[in-house]
Amino acid sequence: MPYFIVRPKTLRFDGAAPTLLYGYGGFQVSMTPSYAGALGKLWLENGGVYVVANIRGGGEFGPDWHRAALKRDRQRAFDDFIAVAEDLVRRNITSPRRLGIMGGSNGGLLMGAMLTQRPELFRAVVIQVPLLDMLRYHKLLAGASWMAEYGDPDTPAEAEFLRHISPYQNLRPGVAYPEPFFATSTKDDRVHPGHARKMAAKMAAMGLPFLYYENTEGGHSAAATLQERAKRQALEFTYLAQKLMD
Repeated sequence: MPYFIVRPKTLRFDGAAPTLLYGYGGFQVSMTPSYAGALGKLWLENGGVYVVANIRGGGEFGPDWHRAALKRDRQRAFDDFIAVAEDLVRRNITSPRRLGIMGGSNGGLLMGAMLTQRPELFRAVVIQVPLLDMLRYHKLLAGASWMAEYGDPDTPAEAEFLRHISPYQNLRPGVAYPEPFFATSTKDDRVHPGHARKMAAKMAAMGLPFLYYENTEGGHSAAATLQERAKRQALEFTYLAQKLMD
């Protein structure tokens, strides 16, 4: 499974590098390297490693790459992301103790799936403006327009596979989950903040630790101005540094 990695030239392959793995895996969106000033200043300059995973569901290798993870095959995107994480550990770039992940929107669904499916593999999980309740996503805001991507929860056969991948439905008490950081917006007009709210409320009811930030402005980016974006990014990278760096 291909991925891009940005790392110090002097990296020691001893499994100790604080590493942030980013993924999306949907809607034929291609994830390629791009300039990210805050990431460079707050993460890379402090010795962090940054990885972008090119998982199925995206568009990096054409329409077939996207179609390979539609509907009942969505688990393939999750398995691809897990394969990248495990390869980073296998290559001694990082370890589960030093590995954090981040994703938003559809990538927030991916993060929720990683939290519930492989909690032992990650120390930090940044879940941005996420879809998390896949049995009700189509009833909230723009959700009904995504059924070609995910499936129709009102169709029993499709509801069955959606139940298996839905983070909200698969959260279990007594599991040692990493403490996630949820970031959402009250005014998100695409993915309803109810997804993050419900997941956080369920974790609270189970006595599970989490961090939660809901900006009252900002729409789907959870930041309406440069100041709000700077605050959100500062919160996210402070969380990642506290979890993954000494």
